[in-house]
Amino acid sequence: MKTKATFKSMIEGDAEDFLAMDAADQRHAKKLPEVVLAELKKLDDAEPTMNISRYQHSLQSATLAYRDSAEEEMVVAALLHDIGDSLAIYNHAEMAATILRPYVAEKTYWIIKHHAIFQGYYYRHHLGDDRNARDKYADHPWFDACVVFCEKYDQNAFDDEYDTLPLEFFESMVERVFSREPFGEHVLAL
Repeated sequence: MKTKATFKSMIEGDAEDFLAMDAADQRHAKKLPEVVLAELKKLDDAEPTMNISRYQHSLQSATLAYRDSAEEEMVVAALLHDIGDSLAIYNHAEMAATILRPYVAEKTYWIIKHHAIFQGYYYRHHLGDDRNARDKYADHPWFDACVVFCEKYDQNAFDDEYDTLPLEFFESMVERVFSREPFGEHVLAL
């Protein structure tokens, strides 16, 4: 059995090559909680644009969800909802949703994917934009859930005096969510 693929182009690959690659992906998947949390911590290094860092905002968002008795996957989604901010400035919500997608329900994925549009309700009018851009989804079954997510866990998570829980509190939740059997298609990370 091969321990790594040996082809120079994929068309030359055989079953052993792709099984070796899949085994490596499976080993990496077990490390995802620590990889994701390390990426989240990088938000603390971003240029400060608010009275708290994006990392602290993420922790506060998760704390609000937890204290509101949200389901564990929603608490984790709140923690990670802005994880794409440093790499995908203009589509961070899609990036965060894509990271979560294999491990969360379709509803949670949809909420995170669309939260940036819904969050615009609170500020876009100040920039001369349409604060009601979210209304194009008004007939979607998860519209109200996304409104609630932004209202309760996102737009109000910028309080530098709030008693925010530390990352260590959420680590086991992240581990449980990311150790789930992936939903939907499972493909190699080629």
